[in-house]
Parts: sequence; structure tokens; C-alpha cells
Amino acid sequence: MKVIVREVKSNKELKAFVHFPNELYKDCPYYVPQIESMDRDTLDPKKNHAFDVCEGRYWLAYDEDGKVVGRIAGIINHAYNEKVGEKICRFGWLDFIEDRDVLGALLSAVEDYARENGLDKMNGPVGFLEFDASGVLTDGFDKLPTAYGKYNHPYYDPMIKEFGYGKDTDWVEFFVDLSEHNPERNARAAKIVCERFGLRQAKVTTHKDVAKYVDGIFELMNRCYSRLHGYSELTPGQLDDLKNQFMPNTNPYLLSVVLDKEDKVVGFMFWMPSLSKALIKAKGHLFPFGWFHILRALHKNDTADAMLVAVDPQYEGKGLTALFFDKMWLGMQKTGIKYLEATRELEDNNHVLNISSHYNRTLTKRARCYVKSI
Repeated sequence: MKVIVREVKSNKELKAFVHFPNELYKDCPYYVPQIESMDRDTLDPKKNHAFDVCEGRYWLAYDEDGKVVGRIAGIINHAYNEKVGEKICRFGWLDFIEDRDVLGALLSAVEDYARENGLDKMNGPVGFLEFDASGVLTDGFDKLPTAYGKYNHPYYDPMIKEFGYGKDTDWVEFFVDLSEHNPERNARAAKIVCERFGLRQAKVTTHKDVAKYVDGIFELMNRCYSRLHGYSELTPGQLDDLKNQFMPNTNPYLLSVVLDKEDKVVGFMFWMPSLSKALIKAKGHLFPFGWFHILRALHKNDTADAMLVAVDPQYEGKGLTALFFDKMWLGMQKTGIKYLEATRELEDNNHVLNISSHYNRTLTKRARCYVKSI
């Protein structure tokens, strides 16, 4: 196929860039459309503080008839490159029809961009920051992804490998059956942990309560996540963006905050009622009815997505999981949650992987990040 690749320059082209996967997967029952207006904001330097430390360019691929057949973003996270001492160009927002020429043209555009900037390694699919959708699905094509996961057709992985890209790391996802949760036994364990280490569960039952601890939560997250693949410490502006993204969707009963004797946040866990089915009904738009489906899913649901969790290193392995699930039990009762979807977790992040290991769980999905020297 003859492929024409053009850089996104106008608002019209950016809208086409954001809309393309929703068109590509419109007949796929497992695809969860993202809200297009929110994706445009993420890609807009004026609205996303990731551009405090990042720069990015976007390309669309067209066929001979001018129809969009693929998209890709090229990203340089200067803060992360400085942190690891490497010259890495990220690629993300990668979607394409099943055509080798299309993928080759898209990857070539970003590789040229990398060379122009003196970079010697390609890495992705990842976003500006760790909280953007990352990875290519390699297993679990018959499962509905989480709202913050990403679906793609099975042909992505083998075709990417054809262009010399190898595995960098994998993320895994688990489906957890919470029916065997024993609240009495867990409460006893939580009490022992609190007494032994001088900890306590913060009272968080309203959004006003959440606001008291949000700075401590994200300060802890910034420290703990600094060890993870692809993570660069968040700037104050980026932290504000993240707060604005998650705060409106926070159910206080699905947030556990653990404090030490000085009322410092030393651990937290945050679940969100699954929005996957609601986003399918919304079809990529908040209006006119998308907001209604999302709002209803936030208040009544049988499944939650495990979003964020962090434990101060000095308390790792000390049993804080018991405190987390002691609080989550209350949230499960109030919202009707019976199942948990563990969102993409790094395959070697054992601290997080072990959190749900004592429950009946099934590995349902695997997604891959690739690397290539150029």
C-alpha cells in the first residue's frame, strides 16, 4: 500500500488523531473508547503539565484515498532521560490497520524524529508519563480491558517485532474474586499491624476528607514510584493534573489511607468502580449522555479497578495490606463490588503483585513495552 505520513499541525488533524482508534475498533466488542475531549487535552501542551519536562509530535498515516489508516506519537521525556542517563525517544498512541507498510511508515517517522534530536533508543508504546496508556496487548484479546488499559488487535505484536523491536518489559493484569474475603480475620490482622507499628487508618468518608490527605498521598506516590520503569518524578503542575483527573472520580469508601504516629501518610490504596462498560456506552463523548453512564457506574458496580497503591519503603512487608482491605470491605459493601481488576502492573513489581496473591485470582491480560537501538 502507498502510505502518506503527515505530522499533525491543526486542530482538525488532532481531532482525527484522537478519533482514529474509536473508528478502527468500532465493531470490536472488547474495545473501550476513550473520551476524545480528554485525550485532546492530554496531547495539548497548553493543558497538560507533562510538557513541563516533555516534548512531543504526532503523525497520521493516510492511504491513497486520503483515509486515515494509522497514528503515532513521538515523545521525549527530558526529565526521565536525565534521570537514567540515556537518550530515549518514546513512542505512543500507536494504532494502525493490519498493513506492514503503514506501521513501517509510522515507526520511521518517529525514528527520524529521534535521530534529529540526537537520541539513540526507541521505547514504547508509552506516554508522556507513567499514567498514560502504555503497552501493546499480547494476551487477553477476549477480555474487556480496564478503563485505563488499552485494547489492540492481535497483529500489533508480531508486526512490531518485524521492525527489530524486542521486549523491554511486560505489564500483567489479574481478575480477582473477592468473595472469599474474610472481613473478621482481616480486621484482626489490621488491628495487630496498627498496634505493632503505631499506625492507624485515616477517616476518609467524604471528598473533604480526601482533600486533607491528597498531598501526602501523591508525595508518597512520587517517592515510591521513582523506582519503576519509565517513571519520572512529577512536577507540582503534573501533580495538580493528576489530582484533577482522579479526585472527581474518587469514591472515599474505596480509598484507604494509612498514617503513622505523626499523621504522615505511609501507605494508601485507591480503587475506582469500573468504567469500562460505561465508556462503551458513552462512545467516546461525555455529552449528551456519556456523563450519565459514567456517573451511574461510579456509584453502583460489581467490579472495581485497582488504580494506585504505595507503601513507604520502611513499612514494606509489614502487613499494611490488611489495613487497605479493612477499609475496602466497607467500600465493597456500599457499592456492591465483588470483583477486582488489577490494572497493568509491572511483571517484576513483586510488592504490588503480592497484594492480591492470597485471593482467588486469574492472570487475564499481558501487555508489552518494546525497545530498539537506532
